[in-house]
Amino acid sequence: MGTTPLQRSRRPVVQHRTGSGREQRVVPLQPPSNGRLLAVYGLLSLGLLGLALRLAWLQVIDTGNLQAKARAIQTQSQQPLGKRRTIVDRNGRLVALDEERFTLWAHPRFFNFPGDDPQKLRSREEVAERLAGVLAQPAQVLHERMAGRPSGVKMATEIDPETAERIRRLGISGLDLEAYPQRIYPQGSLFANVVGFLNLERVPQAGLEQSRDGDLQRQETTITMRRGADGTPLPEGLKAGALYGDDLRLQLTLDARLQHVAQQALASQVAKWKAKRAAALVMDVRNGEMLALASYPTYDPNQFWKFNPGLFREWSVQDLYEPGSTFKPINLAIALQEKAIDPKGTVSDPGQLTIGGWPIFNANRQGNGVIDFPTVLEVSSNVGMVNAMAQVKRERFWEWLNKLGIDTRPDTDLPGAVAGELKPRGVFTGHAIEPAVAAFGQGFSLTPLKLAQLHAMLANGGRLVSPHITRGLRSGDALAQTPGNTGLQVMDPAVTRTVLGWMEQTVARSKSLGIHVPGYRIGGKTGTAQKADRGVYIPGALITSFVALLPIDEPRYVVLVVVDEPQGGNAYGSTVAAPVARQIIDGLLVLEQIPPSKPLPAAARPAAPQG
Repeated sequence: MGTTPLQRSRRPVVQHRTGSGREQRVVPLQPPSNGRLLAVYGLLSLGLLGLALRLAWLQVIDTGNLQAKARAIQTQSQQPLGKRRTIVDRNGRLVALDEERFTLWAHPRFFNFPGDDPQKLRSREEVAERLAGVLAQPAQVLHERMAGRPSGVKMATEIDPETAERIRRLGISGLDLEAYPQRIYPQGSLFANVVGFLNLERVPQAGLEQSRDGDLQRQETTITMRRGADGTPLPEGLKAGALYGDDLRLQLTLDARLQHVAQQALASQVAKWKAKRAAALVMDVRNGEMLALASYPTYDPNQFWKFNPGLFREWSVQDLYEPGSTFKPINLAIALQEKAIDPKGTVSDPGQLTIGGWPIFNANRQGNGVIDFPTVLEVSSNVGMVNAMAQVKRERFWEWLNKLGIDTRPDTDLPGAVAGELKPRGVFTGHAIEPAVAAFGQGFSLTPLKLAQLHAMLANGGRLVSPHITRGLRSGDALAQTPGNTGLQVMDPAVTRTVLGWMEQTVARSKSLGIHVPGYRIGGKTGTAQKADRGVYIPGALITSFVALLPIDEPRYVVLVVVDEPQGGNAYGSTVAAPVARQIIDGLLVLEQIPPSKPLPAAARPAAPQG
């Protein structure tokens, strides 16, 4: 039989029988064809070439893009929240600070509970039920807030850290807490008049928050940290100081306890006399530190939007007024410094006189005869002051008022402080009525702050100190020590001691004033002046004041109280302002632990009042 083509194409198979009886087939190998080898070699070469080109592309051309992607995966950036520095009083009590608050955002399309299948989507009702107890809001309200919105729903704001942590513990996917700082004023209205506030956009609007904005901004930078594959932070790339925390705080000279005493006393007196406003200042005469700077009415900086914007400025630093009789001790010091009057001399007070065609008289329209200078202060004689200051040349009188800075802005860190107003030299010296009315504190104007500075000059031996309310930035809990004596010497200490003795007699001889404190030597002077508007006195409008210096044997403090437009027929500095000063003095003696005064020598004791 013939063979088929299929049979002819088969290669012969050689079979061998092994000793075990099994047959083993052996197929002889044939070398591959050259074409097949070339094809395989070409494919491999193309693959290697492609890999080489890709590697070159990644290493040379696309390196920047790859590095950026690597950094995004390997590094973590922490943006600063923009917190401000804390403000504390002289004893470290918190006045202003930033606290972390949170805004809760909801994204309903991602709602998922812990333990759920990753693909499971929870309903808005279920999430609202769980949030209701934490946010203390009805579930129905929360549900309606999310209705119809798949993402980006603001659920709540101003969430405190404790509540935020409770939300985190719920573990609900689709809820996002956004942190932000919020300015808090723990003392409420107590320091509002000097510290000010930030608005809702955290822009400073008043007080130290505005004037010291640069100092109150923390030095914060974005922190970028490298991490390993398991998330472990790596020190590589961190610059020196990158993890430094700014813990500086702005320390005030004010005492929250004394500030509270002053504000409470002002509030009570403003209500009693139906006054427009009032202010109280307490200054350390040695260095110009303000221990209290209170005013009433005031406002709560935590809810500033509820108050009249007119309250946002501290009027005792920014508004001018004619000081009246509280300036008489300053003028007598000028006359003594010029040797125009004898400390043991006398002056005539007929009760009324005419200067340049203008009548000048005492407040009670009565004369006091020939009196000494302590009595001039005690009875607050306008006519006596005019006759005393007439002994000072007009040019020198004006030069002294200018030298004391009446028309110059005080060197102070108090925001908004302004200069007073003094008539030009030519007007003052060319019209006899100008130095005459200036003799009893009218015809020029200043701020209560400036008046307190000038009385501090009398108390500290003639040095003009700079009133201030800050001690600077301090780290951590550290507090600055009280600085020593400062100021520019402008008067003879012997002159100021004489005037202090006269002011002490004014307090000691007055039974109705109510300033005498057993065991302490205190000097003072009342003031009741007409209010002027654009050079015209307002009928019936008065501004009452009282200034105290203590203790006279070792002067340390000046207390000034000013009450604007009290109502009533018996509204005077002695009846309206002095009671407030007495309450402040009582608090000051206790808080500052001022020891009783040294006994007054018998020869120097003031004579007992007659009648």
